Formats: sequence, structure tokens, C-alpha cells
Amino acid sequence: MTVCPSACVFFIKICQTDVYISSPILDLYIYYVILYNEYIIPSINESGEKMKRILIADDEARIRRLVCDFLKNAGYETVEAVDGKDAIEKFYSVGSINLVICDIMMPEMDGWEVCRKIRESSSVPILVLTARSQEFDELMSFESGADDYVTKPFSPSVLVKRVEALLKRSQGKPDNKSDEIISVDGLIIDLPAHKVTLDGTAVELTIKEHNILVKLASSPDRIYSREQLLDSIWGVDFIGDPRTVDSHVARLRTKLGVWGEKHLKTVYGIGYKIEVSTS
Repeated sequence: MTVCPSACVFFIKICQTDVYISSPILDLYIYYVILYNEYIIPSINESGEKMKRILIADDEARIRRLVCDFLKNAGYETVEAVDGKDAIEKFYSVGSINLVICDIMMPEMDGWEVCRKIRESSSVPILVLTARSQEFDELMSFESGADDYVTKPFSPSVLVKRVEALLKRSQGKPDNKSDEIISVDGLIIDLPAHKVTLDGTAVELTIKEHNILVKLASSPDRIYSREQLLDSIWGVDFIGDPRTVDSHVARLRTKLGVWGEKHLKTVYGIGYKIEVSTS
């Protein structure tokens, strides 16, 4: 098949100048994308550099194709999943997934359950991409383990920038629960020794305070709700005032001093997170 690279690129670039790609030209756009990806990219993308691999889970094929195209053009490798169950299977079978993009409403398993299952073993960044725009949906996504939330219709170019930002923030943080040292801007948590130091000075914490710090620092910039912290640290059978989490976090922030004020953040109405320095 004879394909004119310049014609494909010209049409694709025109589409990419729009903030949102309108529905009437989406099918034609995808046709050119297929040509570009299947006949042109293989001949020019041979640098040998290992690309970041991104899993896209959405039951709508056109959305998957659109997202995959923009990510491939940005230098990423993509893996597609047609539903939630397929997403989990691909996540654990393909290996080395660096970021997950998933819809909420999918057959077999919804996006929230996908997030929860991935969070059982991994802190890989998760971006929820959905047409659901209610506050409840956004809160549920963050409580399920999502790191970012984007509503449809969306700007593909902005989505790529959000992906780049998530991957940048995730660099250097632990990939799984077996890591023994957690380091965040001068704070060192030695998990086997159950020891916390800040700029070389030991910090004395209670067991609950230590466990809260480990939970939050294991996934910088991820928001944990009060309920998630209760279930994880106090146990699902805990009976008592759930605001005990608030008092423990407040004492932990005080013990960490300036570092605590800078990094241990309260996200009002949602939960808590360790915010990494952007300076």
C-alpha cells in the first residue's frame, strides 16, 4: 500500500490544532491515524530507546484509538484494554506498565474497581478519563486510588501533558510494597528498621503515626481519604470516631515541623496526601 507521509501528517496536525476534535471528522481522523501508525511510525521510530508503556482501558474503540494516537506521537508505547476485566489481565500479563488511563463505566468491571485492584500491589499512576463529571464521581475515583481525573470531551494535547506530569512525579517513588527505603525531600523511612529520619535527625513516632506516614509517602501526590486510612491502618473492623485520623495526622505534621507543613497536606473534603516539592 502506498501512503504519503506528508499528507497524513498534514491532516493529523490540522486536527491537533483544535482544542477538541469534533465528531464529524473523528472517523476520518482515525483513518489517517491508522495509516500513520501502521505504515509511517515503524519506519521512523527506531531509536532503540525504551519507551514508557501506557495502558488505555475504555470500552469505546474510537476513544482508545484517539488517545493511543496522541500518546504514540508523543513517544509512548500503548496497550489497549476493551473493559475493566481486560485491563486487569493486561496490567499483570503485559508487565512494566508505567501509567494507566481508564474509563469509569466499562463492562465486566468498572474503573473504580480497576483502580482498587491495581492499588493492591502497585503505586503506578492512574488517570481516570470519563464522561461522568459529578463531584461524587471524582471523589470516588480519588478514593479508589486515581491520581488524576479528566472529563470528556477532552483536549488530547492537554491529556498528554497530564500524562507527562504524572510520570514525572512518579519517578523515584516505590513501584511496589517490597521497597525497603522511602525517601521524600530529606525524609527517610527505613521500613525494616521501623525508623524515620529527617535531614539526618531521628523522628520519634507512634506506631499509628509511622504507618500513616508510610502509607502517604509510598505514593507521593496521591490523595487518601479518611476512610482509606482507617481501613488500612486501624482495620476494617475499627469501631470508634473516624476523626481520630485527623488528630493523628495533625500530631504527625507537628512532629515533622517545617517539612510537615510543606509536604503533609490536607485536601479539604477529600483526604490527605504527601505533596512533593515542585521547586
